[in-house]
Amino acid sequence: MSLWTSLEPAAATVDPGADVTVRLRLRNTDDVVDEYRFEPVGDLAPWTAVEPPTLRLYPGTTGTVALTFAPPRGPEAAAGPHPYAVRITPTVRQGAATVAEGALTVTPFTELRAELVPPTVRGRFRGRPRLAVDNLGNTALTASLTGSDTGDRLDHELSPGSVRIEPGRAVFVRVVLKPRDVIWFGTKEERPYTLHVHRTGTDAHPVDGMFVQLGLLPRRLATCLGVTVALALAFAMLWIGYRPQVRSLATERTDEVAAGLLPAPEPSAPGLADPRAPSAGPAEVPGTTGDGGQEEDGGAATGSAPGSGPGGASSGGSGGPASGPGAGEREAARGPLPFRAGDGPALFVRFAQVRMETASASDPCRLTGSVRDGVMDAATVAAIACFQKASDARYGGVTVATDGAGNLGRSTMTALLMAHFGTDTSAVQPGDKNPEVVWLNSVLLWADNVQYDAADVQALEAYVQADIDYLRSAANRASGTADDGFAQRVASCQRALGLRATGTADAALFAALHAGRVKDQDEAGQVTAGEFPPPPVGT
Repeated sequence: MSLWTSLEPAAATVDPGADVTVRLRLRNTDDVVDEYRFEPVGDLAPWTAVEPPTLRLYPGTTGTVALTFAPPRGPEAAAGPHPYAVRITPTVRQGAATVAEGALTVTPFTELRAELVPPTVRGRFRGRPRLAVDNLGNTALTASLTGSDTGDRLDHELSPGSVRIEPGRAVFVRVVLKPRDVIWFGTKEERPYTLHVHRTGTDAHPVDGMFVQLGLLPRRLATCLGVTVALALAFAMLWIGYRPQVRSLATERTDEVAAGLLPAPEPSAPGLADPRAPSAGPAEVPGTTGDGGQEEDGGAATGSAPGSGPGGASSGGSGGPASGPGAGEREAARGPLPFRAGDGPALFVRFAQVRMETASASDPCRLTGSVRDGVMDAATVAAIACFQKASDARYGGVTVATDGAGNLGRSTMTALLMAHFGTDTSAVQPGDKNPEVVWLNSVLLWADNVQYDAADVQALEAYVQADIDYLRSAANRASGTADDGFAQRVASCQRALGLRATGTADAALFAALHAGRVKDQDEAGQVTAGEFPPPPVGT
């Protein structure tokens, strides 16, 4: 070999986007003058510059060439050691070419870019954007993903929840946005949210987006429907209440003559009933539907008292006196007042206590101390008030507005029962047979009933006792089938709450029941807490 070479230093380190210089020293050990050409080879050749590109040396002399490495700041300059080489070709002795080799280490750096596609999505019940995450660094990137929004009004589902991205590559993350409240009527509402890309040792990288939630029904349509329903009700009331008054002059004159001819009645003796007054018949108990629900139109059925003749029927659902002789008075079914502090003991208060005692250990509303069985004591009232506040905040509920804070009424019982389900409706679909069907039957009886008679209370008692047994033990749980009768009860409740009557328990029905919405929300009750059954002893 007629050439001696040396690299100074033999190994070097460089940051992407910067440069570093290595000195190549060479000596002509031949006995002739020669000129040498320098050519970078290998993977680093595009980033290598040689200055000067040629060098002329006399025999026994030494020269120096500068090798400058400038890798770009990008994923193509992979982090780690890279071998490099420079081919040295003499002009005179071309067959005596040689190669000088060294090592260059590229330092790692991380850089990412994330964006939502599209940045704004619209929907009534969910939005489905995608999050694109690009790794612009020169080393593999691992990150986890989370979401948040102002007011905690959205649920964020990200799949996958964590990603690993090679340099120069990108991944797409599926995002599902679910609003926690349903906009039944009105225009759209904008709900901003932020997705966060977390990397170890660095601050989270935020990506902002917008979910535009649309109303289920336009405001104009809701107004038109409201006006239409009001007009229809007004027409129905006028049609039912219209009774033409027909005057008969002949009858009036006959009554007038008879009044003049008959003697005036003598007053009855004290303590004796007037024999001409109609006798009162026995009261009847209002009937119920086959499933223990309310009667048609929420009122009591009409019927004749024993011994009454035709036309002696009592007025339906009014509880007032009959119009004909011999007809008895009926007691109309009545709606319950909420259970308030000090009320009880009652089976339904016991259910609320058991429900709050079996809540998860992390639930701040859980009952942990001793309580008076079935009585609205201080601990029970506080637990119910805590549940109402948390449930109303999460579902946009109306339990406090309907029943009052700490009171146990129809709205709170509905929401308390619905806390068993969450948002999954799969267990109560047509044809299913399981304890969840029994549980939802209990919910429907509270939500779709305004007035309660003895049979209704018995049905409520049976359902609630089954729910208590369910909470206390996994064995011997009562099961029911989501059959045609169940579908009819679901459809009835959907109509009562202003929903589409599909007969199938869907997300819209669950959302309304979670919120504590019941039929005739503002209907005042008449039955006191003392009229409900106490909890059975020893159960």
